[in-house]
Amino acid sequence: MTSDPRLTMLQLINGFQITQAIHVAATLRVADYLNEGARSAGELAARTKSHPGSLYRLLRALAAVGVFREEEGQKFSLTPLGDCLRTDSATPLGAWAEVVGSSYYWQTWGHLLHSVRTGENAFQNLNGKDVWQFRAEHPEDGATFDRAMTQLSHGSAAAVIRAYDFSPFHHVVDVGGGQGLMLAAILRAHPDMRGTLFDQPGVVAGAKAALTERGVIDRCHIVGGSFFEAVPDGADAYLMRVVIHDWEDDEAVAILKVCRRAMRETAKLLLIERLVAPANEMPSTKFSDLNMLVSPGGRERTREEFADLLARSGFELTLICSAGIHNVIEARQR
Repeated sequence: MTSDPRLTMLQLINGFQITQAIHVAATLRVADYLNEGARSAGELAARTKSHPGSLYRLLRALAAVGVFREEEGQKFSLTPLGDCLRTDSATPLGAWAEVVGSSYYWQTWGHLLHSVRTGENAFQNLNGKDVWQFRAEHPEDGATFDRAMTQLSHGSAAAVIRAYDFSPFHHVVDVGGGQGLMLAAILRAHPDMRGTLFDQPGVVAGAKAALTERGVIDRCHIVGGSFFEAVPDGADAYLMRVVIHDWEDDEAVAILKVCRRAMRETAKLLLIERLVAPANEMPSTKFSDLNMLVSPGGRERTREEFADLLARSGFELTLICSAGIHNVIEARQR
């Protein structure tokens, strides 16, 4: 950012341009083609079935903000930033770039003004249905979103395991756990632990391959269902990663009460969530909160709001551990 307030504001206003440029590069899998070395814009255009001149203009713009590096002869190579767009990156974000730049997501943010004026969910108002139903009706968008959630788990799994001691638990249920990357990481760190992965049937349908690849399928049971109705019982820890923030308070309380019914008296509830920081701090969480407003319809919460939400659900907040941009929020039954 420049020290000139006007230029800084221009950079903020024009931020959408970078978002869409990264979306296009991710969708075209440019980073995958650069993984083995620099290539010219012409070579990349042939591989991505793109217009050579237009692709060059895209890549040089992204190189100017550090996503790629432009070399002589209109050749481009990967930078550490661009490496995150590779499909097999150790720190993958390409699928999330595809989601964020997709038409349904993009148009929803275009209706932020409606949400601010009315308090209503922009996606529901725009499409006549919630985002979950939309993705169920559009399998390609749903699959990209599931892949994005799996990729985002890469970044938080290691931080969560470093921050919180899972060793006392023998059986962990991951509620709303997607395709199981977080649960797999916990099981790999604790070879004597068993796990249950629980999510909607269409989501967990692809989990077996992911859990097999990570060598934990023999210790993991996969269950499909709705967390508004019932979750697997009998475990000594119930984990939810970025689930509660998708819902307003009444729905969140309903989910937590379903978990409480399944839990033994001594079981722990573990929520992996962002915490809204004090005034003027941590913009990423506060903009994530706006994303909750326009898309799924939930919210990011402060520590006090989580404590209140848990109390309404029959829990007591006992511990918060910082785990990167997220926190592990531990609770027990009251």
